[in-house]
Amino acid sequence: MKKNFLITTGGSGGHVIPASIFYDHLIKVANLTVSIDNRGLKYLDENKYNFKIIDTPKLNNFYFLPINLVKILFLIFKSLSLLKKEKIEKIFSTGGYMSLPLILAARLLRLEIYLIEPNQTIGRTNRYFLSTCKKIFCYTKKINRFPDKFQNKIVEIKPLVKESIYKIKELRKENEKFTILIIGGSQGANIFDKNLKNVLVNISKKHPIRIVHQTKEDNISTLQNFYLSNNLENNIFSYDRNLSTIMMQADLCITRAGASSLAELSVLSIPFIAVPLPSARDDHQSANANFYKDKDCCWILEQSAFEEKIEEFLENILKDKKDYLKKKESLKKLNYDNSWINVNQKILININEN
Repeated sequence: MKKNFLITTGGSGGHVIPASIFYDHLIKVANLTVSIDNRGLKYLDENKYNFKIIDTPKLNNFYFLPINLVKILFLIFKSLSLLKKEKIEKIFSTGGYMSLPLILAARLLRLEIYLIEPNQTIGRTNRYFLSTCKKIFCYTKKINRFPDKFQNKIVEIKPLVKESIYKIKELRKENEKFTILIIGGSQGANIFDKNLKNVLVNISKKHPIRIVHQTKEDNISTLQNFYLSNNLENNIFSYDRNLSTIMMQADLCITRAGASSLAELSVLSIPFIAVPLPSARDDHQSANANFYKDKDCCWILEQSAFEEKIEEFLENILKDKKDYLKKKESLKKLNYDNSWINVNQKILININEN
C-alpha cells in the first residue's frame, strides 16, 4: 500500500519547479498532495498535480503584521485538518514563508519533515527548521550559511531537473546559426529588455546569429518587429512552463541565476552568462552562479556592469570559441553520471531509511 506524502511550496518558480520535480520522483511510491499558494499556482500544471491551496500571507509589512499573524494561525489549523484528512505521513518543503503553516502543523503532529534547498545559500525558512527536519536535500555539502552542527542531515543530490530534460538532451542537434537564448527566469528581467537588443544587432553584423528572447507579454510584438527590421532571425516568447523545449535550441544563454534555470542549462551542456539578481534574498543567485563558475562552466557578469560589458563578452565568445568549447566540455564532465534514475534512487533510498 502506498504511503501519503505532502509537498509544500509556492511563491516563485524557484520554489514550485523543484517541488513539482520532487513530486514526479515520488509519484510511483506514494499518494501525493501539493500545498501551494495562489501566487505560485501559475508555475504548476493544474491538470497534472493534485494540489490544495494554502495561501500564506507575507510577513514583511509591519502594519499588517498583526492581522497576518492571525491568518497564519488560522492556516495552521487548516493545515492540521488537511494533514489529518489526507493521512499524511511525511512532508517535504522547498522553503519560503509559504510553507510555515504546513511545517508547524507537521511538527505538532510529529510527522517526518524533509527539506529541499535548491539554492547554494540556505533559505531562512529552511535554516529555521533544520533542527526538526529529518534530512535536507541539497546540491552540494558546501551550502553558504549552513550551520555545521546539522551537516549530517545533508543529502547531496544532482540539481533537480524535469525528466524531459534528460530525454531532450539526447535529441539536441547542431544549429546552422549560433543561437543565443535570453531568459529572465520565472519573474522576468527588465534589464534584458533595454539595450541588449541593440547589442545583439551589432553582433549580428559580424557573426551569423539567431536570437531566442524571453520578454514580457506586452513587449513581444515590439521586440519581434525590432529584430525583423534589422534582419535578425528571432523567436520571441513570454514565460513558458515548457521552457526546456525552447532551451534546447540554444548554443549560449544569457540568464538570471535561478537554481532551476542553471540546472537545466547544465544538464543540456549549454554554456551561459549569468547575471545574478542583486535584490535576491541573501544574494543567493550569486552563490548559484559561482557554483558553476568555480567548475569553469559559465561566465558571471554583474548587473551593474551588464550594459557596459555585454557586447565585449559576446564578441570575445564568438570571435574565439576556445573558452566557449572548454565550458561546454566542463558541463559535460559535471553531468557525466547525472540521470533521472540516479537522482530518483538516491531520493528514495534516503526517505525510506529508518
